[in-house]
Amino acid sequence: MRTFARFAALAAVFSAPALADMMDAPEAVRPPVGHAMSLHTVGVGEITYECRAKAGTTAVFEWAFVAPVATLMDMSKKEVGKYYAGPTWEAIDGSKVTGKQVAVSPAAPGSIPLQLVKAEPATGNGAMSNVTYIQRLNTKGGVAPADACSAGSVGAKTQVAYQADYVFYRM
Repeated sequence: MRTFARFAALAAVFSAPALADMMDAPEAVRPPVGHAMSLHTVGVGEITYECRAKAGTTAVFEWAFVAPVATLMDMSKKEVGKYYAGPTWEAIDGSKVTGKQVAVSPAAPGSIPLQLVKAEPATGNGAMSNVTYIQRLNTKGGVAPADACSAGSVGAKTQVAYQADYVFYRM
């Protein structure tokens, strides 16, 4: 009965497509059994890339990930926090959580991968308190630029728009 009640509560908050996406996420990016969703946000922002020499070379260049920045919104499109380098998710109430990537799974072409992050202890009391895992789902955009990166453009930075669902879990 508890499982049904929890599903009914989730269905009341989220659209059917959003629930289906969370339930159908590739196994690699699912949190372990026993972790329950506590918050579902949509992050809209940019990822910064910099033209650099590829690691271990001096003549091969690539667009390297620098940092993300996004506004987190709830399902009614109300701002509830922000996401930035760390990775760090910070709620408007001041609570925040950082974490370490534990898994990725491919997304649609032209979109950054889906991701599962294991949370480090949160700071502050609020929306991010006791978060154990964060999923990145439904990604759109955010991949490194297709523009050439060469010796002449080393150090150049560019921002790429992206959007993703960030789903937070607790024990």
